Amino acid sequence: MASTKLLRPLLALATSAALAGGAVALAPAGQAATPDPVGLNAPYEYLGWGNPQSPTAVMSATGVKQFTLAFMLSDGGCNPKWDGTRALTGGGDQSAINGIRAAGGDVVISFGGWSGAKLGEKCGSASALAGAYQKVIDAYRLKAIDIDIEDTEVASATVRQRVIDALKIAKTRNPGIKEYVTFGTTTSGPDAAGADLIKKGAKAGLALDGWTIMPFDFGGHSGSMGSVTVAAADGLKNAVASAYGYDAATAYRHIGISSMNGVTDESDEKVSTGDFTTILNYAKAHHLARFTFWAVNRDRQCPAGTPAGDSCSGISQAPYAFTKMVAQYHG
Repeated sequence: MASTKLLRPLLALATSAALAGGAVALAPAGQAATPDPVGLNAPYEYLGWGNPQSPTAVMSATGVKQFTLAFMLSDGGCNPKWDGTRALTGGGDQSAINGIRAAGGDVVISFGGWSGAKLGEKCGSASALAGAYQKVIDAYRLKAIDIDIEDTEVASATVRQRVIDALKIAKTRNPGIKEYVTFGTTTSGPDAAGADLIKKGAKAGLALDGWTIMPFDFGGHSGSMGSVTVAAADGLKNAVASAYGYDAATAYRHIGISSMNGVTDESDEKVSTGDFTTILNYAKAHHLARFTFWAVNRDRQCPAGTPAGDSCSGISQAPYAFTKMVAQYHG
């Protein structure tokens, strides 16, 4: 998730020591079952960036059972790799997923992000893109995927249509899979590209599980980050209701919020635990399809003299304060 242009990882970062380890067999099918729909309350963790914590240690400390693992990218063609460089299976990423599942949790895999080569652009057709998604779905027997569509990928109308069509193919091939699309927003709701994605989805008959906004990096806002997030989410609800013909309650159940903890890329933005409480209460009141944030890596206070970045929030906070709040959300 997470748009962060500055706090987002750059490609080709060295794989964290937390990823060290050899190939491990995948957990048995069905072992990963969780009581909540996969993706409902799955905070982002990026295992190749930001001094990532052990996912199982996070689970023990917070009660969270799910993670959205970032990012699946293009290797230069229409072939998925972690960060565009690490093998799809057989390494530390797979070991981390096996560990999460062995501890009773599960994962969403997120495609895209701000940086790097995007499959939506590198795959030349919807069927090819759906095939790339399918490789990942099959490799990890996924119950949910997230398309974090940003930067050049979301800017192209052709690519937006390709992503929608590919997701529809994936829905048909994988009955019951949860699909989320995550994109930036204005303070009042989706921007033109986001609104177009929603309209294209409705026109294609894509029964998306959660249209999810990232309510930060606004480029200017007024009021608290909690209140502006609520306003942006209401705008998203209206856009989804209008495009799909949903009533308000149904539209709320098809939207999500992917926030950011602490200091964002904008000097006037700081998401506090109080803001997060506002967002959590809003999600509970309207039974949103998804409540998450960027990122577990940052869910800790910075050492003295260290600014907010890829591994700390830049605000005074208890360890995992935001992850613990996501773990309280059950739809």
